[in-house]
Order: sequence, then structure tokens, then C-alpha cells
Amino acid sequence: MNRPQREAAARQIMERAPATVPPELYAEAVRRGGRMLRRRRVAVRLMWLLLFAATVAFVVWAVTARPWVEPPSETTPPLMGW
Repeated sequence: MNRPQREAAARQIMERAPATVPPELYAEAVRRGGRMLRRRRVAVRLMWLLLFAATVAFVVWAVTARPWVEPPSETTPPLMGW
């Protein structure tokens, strides 16, 4: 089958009347689509909640541990009584 024949066959297929869809199939697709959207929405909200909780935990750790402060030196004793 050469290119013009394939184009003619494709054109015939596209010019045909669309196939009818059974009404129960439409209802099932709408139901499943709604369920998928709800699950996706819940998943996105849970991800935002997890990100928020991780951010709060990091901030609390940073405030209590203060990793930017240099720890005191413990190699030499402090000089006292001079």
C-alpha cells in the first residue's frame, strides 16, 4: 500500500459517521473521571501538607539546634583566675 492509498483509506475512515457510544458507557466514564479527580486532589493536598510539616519541622530544628553557631572549643581549658 503506497502513500496515496494510505491517505485515501485514512480519509475514508475519518469521513465516516462517528460510532455511537452506549449511554451506560458515558455514565461510567464520568463516574471514573470524577473519582480520579478526587483522588488527585487529595494526593495534591497531602503533598502540600507533607511539605508544610517538613518545613515546620526544619524551622523548629534550626531554631533549637542553631547549626549556624560555632560550637565552643573543648580542646583547651578556659583561663580563669589570672
